Amino acid sequence: MNPRSTDKIRVTESLDLETGPYVLRTLIANLPLSVEGEDDIHITCVEFLEKNLYIGTSASNVLHYVQIPPDQADPTCSPSYILASRILPTFHKPQTIDRPGVQQILLLPNVSKACVLCNWTVTFYSLPELSPVFGNTQIRPCNWIGGIDLNLDPKKDLLDSKSPSVTVLVSLNKKIRVIKISETPRSLKTIDFSGSVISVRRDSYACVADEQSYALLDVDRLMKIPLFAISSSNDSQSVNTTFLTEEIPATNDGRMQKGTYFIQDTTQSLSITQAQSRGTSFGTFMGIGSFTSSSNNTSLVNNFQKTKEENPGQSTPTTIADLPQSCQAQSNNSTKFSQPCSSEILEQNLSLQETLKSSNFLKPHIVSPTPQEFLLVTGTGQLDPGVGIFVNLEGDPTRSTLEFDKYPHEIVVDGQGLGIDPTPRTVDEEDEGYVLASMTRNDSSYGIEVQRWDLDPGDSKNVKYWLDIPHESQEGNFSTSIGLRSMLDTGEIHFSEVVDKLSLKRFRPLNYSFTTTDNSESQLINVNNSGINESLKKMCVERLQSKIDLNCTRNLDDQRYKEEHQFSQKYGLARSRIVAWSGNKIWWVVRNPLILQFDSVSGYSYPNNKIYNSIYREQLVTLINEIRGRLARNEIEYLSLGYLLQRAGLSFFLNSLDPDGDSTPELERRITEEALLEGGLDPRVVLSTIPYLRNEVDEGKCGIWIHGGIKDIVDNFIFGSASKIAEEMEITMMSEQILRSLKRYLTAWRQKKGFGSIACENELSKSVDAGLLVILLRLDKLTSANLEEAKSVRSELCDVIDQGVDCFDRAVTLLDTENRLYLLSRLYQSRRMSGKVLETWRRILEGEEDIGGDFVEGEQKVYDYLLTIRNISLIQEYGVWLAARNPKLGVQIFAEDHNHVRFDPEKVLKILRQEATGAVKEYLEYLVFRKNQVEYINELINYYLDIVTRKLDESIEAKLILEQSYESYRALRPPKPTYHQFITENSIDEEWWHSRLRLLHLLGSGQDSTSKYDFKAALARIEPYSQELIPELIVLDGRHANHEKALRLLIHGLGDYDTAVNYCLLGGSGIYHPVSGNNMQVNSPTRDQKARLFSTLLSEILHIQDVSSCIELASNLLEDFGGWFDVEYVLNLIPETWSVDLISRFLTRAIGKIVRERNETMIVKALSGVENLKVFTELIDKINESGYSIET
Repeated sequence: MNPRSTDKIRVTESLDLETGPYVLRTLIANLPLSVEGEDDIHITCVEFLEKNLYIGTSASNVLHYVQIPPDQADPTCSPSYILASRILPTFHKPQTIDRPGVQQILLLPNVSKACVLCNWTVTFYSLPELSPVFGNTQIRPCNWIGGIDLNLDPKKDLLDSKSPSVTVLVSLNKKIRVIKISETPRSLKTIDFSGSVISVRRDSYACVADEQSYALLDVDRLMKIPLFAISSSNDSQSVNTTFLTEEIPATNDGRMQKGTYFIQDTTQSLSITQAQSRGTSFGTFMGIGSFTSSSNNTSLVNNFQKTKEENPGQSTPTTIADLPQSCQAQSNNSTKFSQPCSSEILEQNLSLQETLKSSNFLKPHIVSPTPQEFLLVTGTGQLDPGVGIFVNLEGDPTRSTLEFDKYPHEIVVDGQGLGIDPTPRTVDEEDEGYVLASMTRNDSSYGIEVQRWDLDPGDSKNVKYWLDIPHESQEGNFSTSIGLRSMLDTGEIHFSEVVDKLSLKRFRPLNYSFTTTDNSESQLINVNNSGINESLKKMCVERLQSKIDLNCTRNLDDQRYKEEHQFSQKYGLARSRIVAWSGNKIWWVVRNPLILQFDSVSGYSYPNNKIYNSIYREQLVTLINEIRGRLARNEIEYLSLGYLLQRAGLSFFLNSLDPDGDSTPELERRITEEALLEGGLDPRVVLSTIPYLRNEVDEGKCGIWIHGGIKDIVDNFIFGSASKIAEEMEITMMSEQILRSLKRYLTAWRQKKGFGSIACENELSKSVDAGLLVILLRLDKLTSANLEEAKSVRSELCDVIDQGVDCFDRAVTLLDTENRLYLLSRLYQSRRMSGKVLETWRRILEGEEDIGGDFVEGEQKVYDYLLTIRNISLIQEYGVWLAARNPKLGVQIFAEDHNHVRFDPEKVLKILRQEATGAVKEYLEYLVFRKNQVEYINELINYYLDIVTRKLDESIEAKLILEQSYESYRALRPPKPTYHQFITENSIDEEWWHSRLRLLHLLGSGQDSTSKYDFKAALARIEPYSQELIPELIVLDGRHANHEKALRLLIHGLGDYDTAVNYCLLGGSGIYHPVSGNNMQVNSPTRDQKARLFSTLLSEILHIQDVSSCIELASNLLEDFGGWFDVEYVLNLIPETWSVDLISRFLTRAIGKIVRERNETMIVKALSGVENLKVFTELIDKINESGYSIET
């Protein structure tokens, strides 16, 4: 035995990602299979138990490796293996040159024993060091040892037995021995079944096979069910006749007799040869052997025959008898698969020899996926497809058959299967059941085919996978086959990739904006500069300046990174009991973690894998739907499904940003958004992938911590996009489709505000709100041409602002920089910042640019807003400002009845005189005309006079306008409107003109002059402008009782005859003020006063130079108002040259009036006489009634 090697073999891992359910992870590599440097030595079998690895080789060696745990300080480090010993099992030297080497290693942990089948010789060893036991006991010639009850846990001690034991099946050339191994091996019974090469047992039922066919054995009842041929080409050699169940007769003494090859062989057992017919029913049992009496069961060790035989380099074994030479012969194909054949069978059956020599020889495969089923493989040739058939313990088919692309070299099953009750061996295994088959796909491809055994072949989930063997192991002569076996114990495999992908890592978005590597700086900064003007650059500079604080937080980040990495270590642990080997390397065949299966579908890096294409998007849609349809069964699956949804959604989104890809359909965009939301990916990561949104991300003090796999994707994309043309990337990322998709995504996140499960909610909400504002602003620009779309986007933008945003300071800067002042004012309104609202509105009204033009009727909005607030200082400040800007509207703020604040008029006037002089007049008008506060009428008149006289002094044009108005009015032929109506209808849109109208209104009011204004002072100011302000002089002359002058100006200065008549009727007051019940004069003029005014008017009319006008006006006046004239006065006043016909109507009415008055007088007199007579009569009656009386 070679000395132990102290060289450690370190496991190396491949990071190649597989999409299938299984991956290879190196168990051990670079095995020293050959001591003397032979090249044709290969691995024949492998077994693993409790960190002990046993490897059998074709050089008849067993390598025992012991696992060295990894360094505790580095949990990601894989364990190493040290060679503990190299065992050379004893065997009977065959006469042929070819030796299969170690054919099988059977570990029996219940009894701490190991059985090694080497060159058809079984030897026994102790565990774990493989020291020989039972002396030099051997079993030979042996084709197979196994058949352990799979329903029992091989590593658990039997509780119902004082000393643990294990029952195994030993396949001899012409029989199968049932042996019980404990402290010593004992033979229990013998089963006549010649040439068996494999056996798998469930309880008392064993499925066995020889080189030609399969069969079911009842070990307890010694019954047999012939099944079907391994190769369909050999099936014709069997005679398909029915047979009845046969029981085996016992020997005369009821005991098993000693035989030639085994110590207690049965000499009188019933033999069933291969020429016997199989029944048409699998359920028909046949007797196949005899039972050894328990009273005669003795130790194998005590009954072995001992002989000596030379065997150079090995210890001399103890054997039962010399091995027949014929038993050593075997075909090349049999050697190739490391399986012996029976020389007696070869000698007795020449057709079998031809079969083995042909290429149609197929190795039998038996596995048991469930406690009630066996899976058997049949086929037609080694290069032809194989078929897997499920049979139950009665030999009846149970499931649909499986199809293998090529006939397998080896098969194993893994998983307890869906809907299958677990056994002690499978209680810790996954639910899904898989069958793994090693095979040669073509001349140069070797690997493992994986498919489900617990699903129907037509099920959509039942997909075949191919697991390639690494190319470096397929060198030399070692690649002709692939070993595959299920180990007795499970091994731990650490997936550092899973830990790296799931562990949280600090993500710093701003690191991408200002990088200093090669040309990527300019590209990234150019993309960022395409954002929101200077505000982003300013924010970047401010945040970069804050990087001086990174050193303070670096230690905290490092500490958390270690904690996150340590916490995630449990997610990277996996267990497997399946190993594969090829050449000098052994792998664990381990379940591919869910995260790695789907992660490989979504690609690994942006620039290398070219993941951004339509085909890739279709795969992502399928992946997202599959993830949604899965239910997490444990913590790692829950975390993995969330991560995969995040990765798939993010990859889908990044795909849509690629300028080289085609446009993404709307349905796929919706799927992307839903996946990102369901996965719970921090929206700040999505924002970081968009250059013009990256700087809206608020990391906060705790930073952004995301899965390492997500961080890798973002890193690859950002640096990959930096190598692209900035203009193309900008166009793509600013497209309307991208913006709308981001808007929906961020809006959905915004609706999650207040959820307690959201970490770093404050910073996250700030980032979401800021990003959403940027997107809506950009969409508003893009849709400005389409009124309907623009209205919709604008409405959403206003809703976001009105509801309030968490990124208030950033929103202020953003809206201000973007010249969206009205939206900025709405933002202030959401915070009830009245001062800022009014300040922003003032900026708009004073001419600053406001994109969007939403601030219509701004002054009115300022006015309405001031009426709603109670801050006196703000009302006063902006009320005065508004009054200076719009006096008519502004002054109402200080006098409105429904205002929350009341102002003293005197105080208001004082403020207005100081800061808004132009509004003083409006405020006075409000007080005088609307509030009837007459105490302010003099001041208002002075304001009007100031305006009018200033205009007349400054502008000759104004004087000409007045003169022209007089001339135009005088040129009008009667009937014509009054002069006041004339200038009102032909008004000029100038302040002085309107002020003059208001002045006439005040001066011509019909109230008592002493209670209205100081007309003397007004007259003194107007007299210098007697040629321009004629109506004003007329009013003031009337107030001064200078009626003759007033009427003269009306007739000769203006030619306003109707106003002259009104002047007479009103007594010279109120001629330019509407007469109403509220404005009636307190003292109306008497009739005599009116008569005198009419007489004066007639006198002025008669002085008109135009005779026709004079006659017409005088005739009309006398005709319409003749009652106010004395006939005698008129006749004396009328020129003698006038015809009587001109005043005939006046005379007729006057004479008629005289006649009526005379008649009325006569009637009154007559009535008075009658009245007197009546009174006299009544007096007489009274006297008569009283009688006569004589006074003396």
